[in-house]
Amino acid sequence: MNTNVGTLDRVVRAALGLVLLYLAFFGGLQLMEAAVWKWGAGAVGLVMLATAAFRFCPLYRLIGLKTCREC
Repeated sequence: MNTNVGTLDRVVRAALGLVLLYLAFFGGLQLMEAAVWKWGAGAVGLVMLATAAFRFCPLYRLIGLKTCREC
């Protein structure tokens, strides 16, 4: 598993993941009352946090994209 997520991409992914998790479970938005939206946003938030933590995105690998300079 090679690194393919750069620093800026990593920060944006982590922030977006945290925001999605917050909105899904603590935000109180009417849209998030539907189970599909709540659990969908939670799953996407977890994936975003995982890709930020591991600095690896499987989708980037499939399309041959790298956002890090040193890799």
